Amino acid sequence: MTKDFIIGVGKLPRGTRNAITDVAGVRVGHATVDHGDAHTGVTVIVPCEGNVYARKPVAAAHVLNGFGKTCGLVQLEELGCLETPIALTNTLCVGRVADALVTHALREAERDGLDLPGTINPVVGETNDGRINNIRARSVGGRDVLDAIDAAGTDFAHGAVGAGRGTVCFGLKGGIGSSSRLIEIGGATYTLGVLVQSNFGRMPDLVLGGKPVGSRIAEELATPEVPERGSIMVVVATDAPLSSRQLGRVIRRATVGLVRCGSYMGHGSGDVFLGFTTANSMGSPVGPDGCLELRCLPEDRLDPLFRACAEATEEAVLDSLLAAEPMRGLDGTLYRSLGEFL
Repeated sequence: MTKDFIIGVGKLPRGTRNAITDVAGVRVGHATVDHGDAHTGVTVIVPCEGNVYARKPVAAAHVLNGFGKTCGLVQLEELGCLETPIALTNTLCVGRVADALVTHALREAERDGLDLPGTINPVVGETNDGRINNIRARSVGGRDVLDAIDAAGTDFAHGAVGAGRGTVCFGLKGGIGSSSRLIEIGGATYTLGVLVQSNFGRMPDLVLGGKPVGSRIAEELATPEVPERGSIMVVVATDAPLSSRQLGRVIRRATVGLVRCGSYMGHGSGDVFLGFTTANSMGSPVGPDGCLELRCLPEDRLDPLFRACAEATEEAVLDSLLAAEPMRGLDGTLYRSLGEFL
C-alpha cells in the first residue's frame, strides 16, 4: 500500500527495495521495546561491510535546527568520517546507546585481531517520543543496541518499530520510513537512499503530493491548533564517490523534502541530517606517496544527487506515516495512521 500510494513522489527511478539498503553494503536493524508504558526502541544503520572503525566511511552532518541531543557530530564534522554504525533512539537514551556502540566497536576490533582503539566516536541521533513512551524510564539498554546490530539486514521493517515505535509525525503516528533513488552521472548509475525517524510537524500543515491533506484530516478530527514540536533524523547513504564537503551539500537538500511535506522547522523541532558514502573510506591504505586514494565527482555533476535526496526524503517521511499503525499516547490520545484517511 505504502509504495503504491506514493509512487507519484518525484521523477527519479527507485531502487529494488525502495529503501536505504539499496545502497550495497548498507544494513538496518531494529530492537523494539514495547511493554507497560515503554514504547520505544533503537534503530541501527550499519554503513558498510566489515569493521566500521577500521574502514571509516566518509561522512557528513548538517544541523538545520539544533533542538536536539545527538552524539558524535563534532568529530564527524571535523574528520569527515564514521567510526561506528549510526544509531537512532529516544532523547534520554542517547548516552546508553552511545556506550553500547563503544562496546560494539571494541568487540569488533577484538574479533578482527585489531589493536583495541583508545578513542571511539559513537554517532547517535534521537527524537523525543515522550507523548507515547514513558521516556523518563530510559528503557533502551545496551543489549537492545547490540541485538539491533546483530539483526541488521537489507530487508527491515518500516513504521512503528525500533526508534520509531513511539514517535508522532504531523499529529499522526510516525516512525521509521525509507526510500531510494537511482541516478545516472557520466554514464555510471549510482544509488542514494534515505532513512528517517519521523517525529515532527503539525497536522494542518501536512502535504501529500502538493495537496493539503493535513488540513482536511485536522478538520475531520477537530484537532486543536498546536505548535510544531518533535524532531526528525534523516540518514542519507550513497555509493556515489563524494568528499565529506560534497556529502554536506547533498544532505542539506533533505530540507527540500521536509518542506514538500509541509514542515517549517519550528522552534521545538530538531532537524538533523547525517550522510555517508560507501565509495570513499578514510581507512583506505595509504599509497606510496603517503596519500589516501579518494575519488569525487565534479561539482557541476551533483544536481542529480540533490534531486535524489529531496525526493527520497519526502517519500521516506510519507512511508513512515503510511507504514505505522495507530497507537495511543500516555494521556489516552489516539494517534491515527495516515493510511486511514486515504
